[in-house]
Amino acid sequence: MELRARVFSAAAIPAQAWRQLPVLLAGLVIALPVAVVLATGLSEGGGSAWTHIRDTLLAGYFTGTLSVLIMTGILCLLMAVPAAWLVTMFRFPGRGVFEWLLVLPLAAPGYVLAYAWSDLAGVGGPLQSALREATGWSARDYWFPVLSSAPGLSFVLACALYPYVYLTARAAFLSQSVCTMEAARSLGASPVRTFWSVALPAARPAIAAGLALALMEAAADYGAAEFLGVPTLTYGIVRAWKSFGEPAAAARIALVLLLLVLTLVIIERRSRGRAGIQQSSTRWREIPRVTLRGPAAIGASALCTAIFTFAFILPVGRLIWRSIETGTRAAPIGDALLNSLLLASAGAAFAFVLALIIALSIRARGPIATVARIAASSGYAIPGAVLALGALAVIAALPVTLSGVLALAALAWVYAVRFTAAGTEPMAAALARAPASIGQAAESLGATPMRRILSVDLPIAMSGAAAAALVLFVEALKELPATLMLRPFNWDTLAVRTHAYASDERLASAALPALLITLAGLLPVILLSRQMSRARPGSAA
Repeated sequence: MELRARVFSAAAIPAQAWRQLPVLLAGLVIALPVAVVLATGLSEGGGSAWTHIRDTLLAGYFTGTLSVLIMTGILCLLMAVPAAWLVTMFRFPGRGVFEWLLVLPLAAPGYVLAYAWSDLAGVGGPLQSALREATGWSARDYWFPVLSSAPGLSFVLACALYPYVYLTARAAFLSQSVCTMEAARSLGASPVRTFWSVALPAARPAIAAGLALALMEAAADYGAAEFLGVPTLTYGIVRAWKSFGEPAAAARIALVLLLLVLTLVIIERRSRGRAGIQQSSTRWREIPRVTLRGPAAIGASALCTAIFTFAFILPVGRLIWRSIETGTRAAPIGDALLNSLLLASAGAAFAFVLALIIALSIRARGPIATVARIAASSGYAIPGAVLALGALAVIAALPVTLSGVLALAALAWVYAVRFTAAGTEPMAAALARAPASIGQAAESLGATPMRRILSVDLPIAMSGAAAAALVLFVEALKELPATLMLRPFNWDTLAVRTHAYASDERLASAALPALLITLAGLLPVILLSRQMSRARPGSAA
């Protein structure tokens, strides 16, 4: 009997290894660009370009990035946390609408908002023109905030990224202990004191996690920083490759950026691990919202209106106005639109396959599946410029030339590495919601592991496939730095064309492609906000 068990175990190991092979390959595909960047950055090289960057530019890149992250983080907290608390805990005019409207700025990339706000707030823009007409001043008679600065970039990025913090803060406030808050109120605590002493400490881990995600996106930004002239690490990576022609120097700058991103990832993971919910009752109860009246109700509505206006209404409205104003004189973008659809579809399809493999492997709970999922999550945190640099290094080591179809394939690869995690999570969530007894029943009826995957796990995972595919497509459509670094010559996407027009100060021509990118991002954001507005543990919805 013991000999038979050993023979069976020895025969089962190769079969199990073969079943783990797809997820192993998926993990390697995702991890390869980052590993190559690390190896290139740690090796000797860079020449005089690296010496020049290290001695004269690197400190500016680092301090510029750090200052932008600090100011962006502060602005995100000031915009997101009060708004999340108000729509969760109080009734006031417009509360139900603001609950999902405040998520919509997530649809617009930071570089699109930078172009729109630059057109709005420039000397010849409508804001300063209206000020001069109302006062009779000239442009030299008053001070106006300068957008082309680190605070200006931070404001633009905060407008685009605060929904990350808003979503996590709102979810934490929704899931907090009603009994604890009722106990605080029964002891005479005011709503303000309840917020500072009870709700905020309990929600702090979730808020920190959302803030870390927002800052990862801010660190990865290239388009807004380059347009506004703010030196950041991502800007330095693209410049080292584009202007100096030194991939090794760019890789060394990427190492500094990776260390910064790794710090944010650790903060996010530790915050998620500390997040917990304390509930003294055996049942979840709906949060008893307090009805605001008079000045308090007006103030709550005014705050939410101001946030949504500055983050979405003004910049997107300006893009719409510019597009209508330009009319038939707009530069043609049909080829860029077609290129964007083709490239985003290819990248989304590649990422979807990798996400499906990783999601299906999660049931096995093996170390390879765990490592692959971590690699996918880490890829989402790595800036596109760093991944493009890794792809360039891999292709440079092969006896091929980066052009045409190979360049497009490399772009699809980078898109897949960057966004696989966004596709994995919806399908993994669908599998997690399914009872484990379904798969156990299939196995008890004699189904092989492969048949169980095809007949049980795959149909369950595909229930989250539509959301995953939509998110992957939109994220690939908005990606800018990787597309700039890897695209074939004279092969533009909407993001590249928008960036080119804005860089040439042709903001009127940039309005239409920028608006199309924003409209494409609205659908998944609206679906997300509607789902969030119905979400409450234990509620009927």
